[in-house]
Amino acid sequence: MNVEVTPLPGIGVRKDFAIGNGRRVGVVTQRDGKIELIVSKSDDPDACLASLPLTAEEAGALANLLGAPQLVAQLTEEHRELPGINTKQLPIKTGSPFDGRTLGDTAIRTRTGVSVVAVMRAGQIHPSPTPDFTFTAGDLLVAVGTAEGLEAAFKILKHG
Repeated sequence: MNVEVTPLPGIGVRKDFAIGNGRRVGVVTQRDGKIELIVSKSDDPDACLASLPLTAEEAGALANLLGAPQLVAQLTEEHRELPGINTKQLPIKTGSPFDGRTLGDTAIRTRTGVSVVAVMRAGQIHPSPTPDFTFTAGDLLVAVGTAEGLEAAFKILKHG
């Protein structure tokens, strides 16, 4: 997929790409930090058909929604021939006892046998987080383990 990056003098940067129907989908990141999700005409990328302003938190949530399922699907496919191995997304929600604490603080590996293989945060993938990786509300952990272990890990992240 070819992502075009277009400087917008005095405004910021537009990053977009063509989708199957020819329209362009992208993001305008303004110099003042504002973010807009945009849809443009196929024949004129400057002709915006729709614009949706997003906060940084909303943009991160959208990026996690779009990115995490792809990562989980890839890991699931890779583990398909390994019976008993599952991949699951585990959220760090606002109010979680581990919001602001580290992966090591959870002791998930020791307590459940589950491995956290990546963390999705604001559209960025943090692969193989170390025990000192600090969680933030909104993070999506990608974890691998048994169904029972993953359920136990979910409960730990929710309740402590």
